[in-house]
Amino acid sequence: MNWQFEELDAAYGGVSEGPVWNGEVLRFTHIQRSRMMQFDPATKQVTVWREDTNCANGLAHDAKGRLLICEGGATSDARRVTRMELDGSITVLVDSFEGKRLNIPNDIVTDPQERIWFTDPFYEGAAGPWSADRTEKDLDHDSVYRLDAKADGGYSITRVTFDTTRPNGLLFSLDNRTLYVAQSGRLPEELRQLRAYPVLDDGSLGPCTVLHDFGAHRGIDGMRLDAEGNIVATAGWELGGPGPSIYVFAPDGTVLERHPIQCKRPTNCCFGGPDFTTLYVTTIEGFLFRAETNRKGRRLP
Repeated sequence: MNWQFEELDAAYGGVSEGPVWNGEVLRFTHIQRSRMMQFDPATKQVTVWREDTNCANGLAHDAKGRLLICEGGATSDARRVTRMELDGSITVLVDSFEGKRLNIPNDIVTDPQERIWFTDPFYEGAAGPWSADRTEKDLDHDSVYRLDAKADGGYSITRVTFDTTRPNGLLFSLDNRTLYVAQSGRLPEELRQLRAYPVLDDGSLGPCTVLHDFGAHRGIDGMRLDAEGNIVATAGWELGGPGPSIYVFAPDGTVLERHPIQCKRPTNCCFGGPDFTTLYVTTIEGFLFRAETNRKGRRLP
């Protein structure tokens, strides 16, 4: 089946990201405009859902239906992971590691233990104007972190990768025993790989297995799991290689399908719709697309 991508929202000149489905509508971020958008399939309208989002990027729901948010930081002192409570208020979960400001939180997931995992790369220009200047980078690494709830309602933060440069999308396998991480370097000497890390009993990660290497071309940005455990990922670019595409990888990294998409660089995706077979895709230019697929998405909290 060839996936045909329908344009739902025209490019606005900045990055759209973080699509999540809440059972009725799709929400996604416009990073540089610091806003969240909402697409309602019933009306076929895209509207502004929330303003002043602090350059929010990745989104995820927790088991209670609250929205977890990677805030890139409209200013250099506002890079953080937050939670939107059911009443709409914002709780800051973490904004530093070992006394240093985070880089630019990017993507976020939860596990059955209700732990929160997020990536923290520093991509130049990814948030407010301040982010174009790498002197604002405090940490000497770009890592994946785990947040564990504490008795007082706060969270402890643990670094779980020590071999990543600019980790981007992340995703759990069906059995939650593997964490897939998009190692998405930007510089020629950086790697662009789909990696699989075993999740150990204590919540740490074992050595990774490289499932796919994109070589010189743009690798994975965001990804989701289908109900069979396959990885549906946004990757590729207009500068060469296979081009902008939605890939479907088997759990062992075998490329099962590749679907070209009419944009420069797809950024993220998620399943939605009444039967969870509609794939929504965001892009580097700010588009929102959707396609009816032959795959059913894994339902997340």
